[in-house]
Amino acid sequence: QVQLVESGGGLVQAGGSLRLSCAASGRTFSIAGMGWFRQAQGKEREFVASISWSDSRTQYTDSVKGRFTISRDNAKNTMYLQMNSLKPEDTAVYYCAAGNSYYTRTYYLQHRYDYWGQGTQVTVSS
Repeated sequence: QVQLVESGGGLVQAGGSLRLSCAASGRTFSIAGMGWFRQAQGKEREFVASISWSDSRTQYTDSVKGRFTISRDNAKNTMYLQMNSLKPEDTAVYYCAAGNSYYTRTYYLQHRYDYWGQGTQVTVSS
């Protein structure tokens, strides 16, 4: 089993920045890829970004390209999401996820991930 704990959420004004962290523990050697998803109130959870553990290949949803950066520190078993130029529509609960496999074509599908964190709230005020 892998345990994931997110941190770094909070309240920020539009145009501001936040950095989310996701610390993994347990059987971290089994992780092949990780991702960030978010769920706004009243909406379905959606893909934000993902990263391959082997070659750091990254993927982003179109709405965050150029503003968000996903990265990882294998030595610390931690993944990050640097969020810049935040917009009110970025307001959501952000979840990190980890998978025992990384799917280069279907990385955006939630069922491709085996482990999930509890989520951290990000609120962007206008």
